[in-house]
Amino acid sequence: MTTGRRKPQFRTFDLNLLRVFDAVMSEGGVTRAALALSLTQPAVSQALRRLRDALGDELFVRAAQGLRPTPQAERLWPQVRSALASLREAVAPEHYDPQRDAVSWRLTMADATAARLMPPLMAAIEAPGALVDLRVMPLLTRDPRTLLDSGEADLALGSFPAAVQAITAGGPDSWLRHERLYDTRYVCVMRHDHALARTELTLDAFCAAHHLMVSFSGRARGRLDQALAALGRKRRIALTVNQYFTAGRVAAQTELLAVLPESVVEATGCAELLAVRELPLAVPAVHVEMLWHLRHDARPAHLWLRERLRAAAAASEISR
Repeated sequence: MTTGRRKPQFRTFDLNLLRVFDAVMSEGGVTRAALALSLTQPAVSQALRRLRDALGDELFVRAAQGLRPTPQAERLWPQVRSALASLREAVAPEHYDPQRDAVSWRLTMADATAARLMPPLMAAIEAPGALVDLRVMPLLTRDPRTLLDSGEADLALGSFPAAVQAITAGGPDSWLRHERLYDTRYVCVMRHDHALARTELTLDAFCAAHHLMVSFSGRARGRLDQALAALGRKRRIALTVNQYFTAGRVAAQTELLAVLPESVVEATGCAELLAVRELPLAVPAVHVEMLWHLRHDARPAHLWLRERLRAAAAASEISR
């Protein structure tokens, strides 16, 4: 006779165990969860054992950095988190007053994204006297999932196709949320008196020129190089930098070409010194997204910040 996993009985299920589970998932370990819940570590460990017995799944396994959630735990958490948030709002609604409640958030984004969004965002924060402090950290990766998971960043803003694809697919990355802020496209920029600025930019001329590339992680090739490789072509990258501002300055004073998101050109601070040309090949559009961890999804202060970021993105689009 084949026996399956024992089905949990909701009638006798202790819902307090789900609060402990949520805290361990959110805080990343038993010690921090115990502090957040004002419980002892043995009490949290005992609750996890009871939950394991009730659900018939280990939920967490030992790893080098502490506890690692099982696939079942990863699948369960978004639903538990959402249900607890709904119950909390119904039973004890949390009210956020930006003029009374001081909060601090860490955001990671590229310099050009910050140059576009921070002016309208800070105007929206300062005008009503909101007690909100922001720390903008440099973006050093195209995949900020680790930063969000560890709590090093509370929000990531930029183009993150791999992360968004993983989130959309669900599974282990269902603990992240994302929202598109705006779209832009890639263009080629060069010194305003560059020889290629006086004629149509052909694929041959583009590949024959020397280029500079913006890479947050320092990698040697980017999305454009993948598109060129699909055509059996390549370019010479003479310089790699990690800031759009630097890329604009270098392109404005050298013979190097730079491929930048169109929305970035103005933020380089030297748009009047640059000629902008259409790319001679098809490259996917740039989707600028806002990513955050599930632990912040229902927090009123975080909801308030995300709403202001949406408005800042819309305001920056109108002003362009």
